[in-house]
Amino acid sequence: MRYGINVPNFGDYHRPRVLADLAASAEEAGWDGFFIWDHIEGEMPFCDPTIALSAIALQTDRIKLGAMITPLPRRRPWKVAREMVSLDHLSGGRVIMGAGLGNPPTEYSKFGEEPEPRIRAEKLDESLDIITGLWSGERFSYEGKHYRLEEVTFQPRPVQEPRIPIWVGGFWPNKPPFRRAARYDGVYPAMNWPDALTTAQLKTLLEYIGKHRKDQGPFDIIVGGSTPGDPEKGAEMVGPWVEAGATWWSEDINGWRGSLEEMRERIRQGPPRV
Repeated sequence: MRYGINVPNFGDYHRPRVLADLAASAEEAGWDGFFIWDHIEGEMPFCDPTIALSAIALQTDRIKLGAMITPLPRRRPWKVAREMVSLDHLSGGRVIMGAGLGNPPTEYSKFGEEPEPRIRAEKLDESLDIITGLWSGERFSYEGKHYRLEEVTFQPRPVQEPRIPIWVGGFWPNKPPFRRAARYDGVYPAMNWPDALTTAQLKTLLEYIGKHRKDQGPFDIIVGGSTPGDPEKGAEMVGPWVEAGATWWSEDINGWRGSLEEMRERIRQGPPRV
């Protein structure tokens, strides 16, 4: 099991320097990853997650980093492809790209983008095809329903081989996101609030992914929540998820849980260890 920090990109967490300092503290305390939300609208300050991740990359040496998750249907896929490769080189090959439809739909509709889930799903699939194609470093063209690329070549390739890992987010028991995740490198499952994912549901969705997964390579399963600073109590919370098949624990660090200083202290206390 690996352990990551998961923070918003708004409110007390909108300053890239603050996020970079938190990530450095996380690395020193033994956490394995530092991940940022990707939202754009609300009545509070926000930051761009890619800019913040660049600051984090320069202030850390070991931990994985990425946005969890990037709503690709409201991004230009070729721009994201270039950003992720640049970030992978800047960090020395530590990037993980989270991808999903994005939520809430108002982050589309308020900016004149299509909020309908089916359209967003189509654009997400096309975006993933385009991004992975551009990462190949070979000549690439694409003709889809929503995007069209004439023959182009993107260089350099990512540092990581065969490419930057992709984790796909989705709400269980909605099946399409999990068929999509089966084509890539990991899954970040969630439930519609106020429901919470259970270990039994995790086992069920992993069986479902297994039926659709053709690649037998590594596949990450990310679950999350809030653990206390006491390592033994934290291990009691995380242990059942390890047994259910999870490979990453995502620690919620945010303003709903406590003040920025309280969350900084929780990071310094380090991850639970099972």
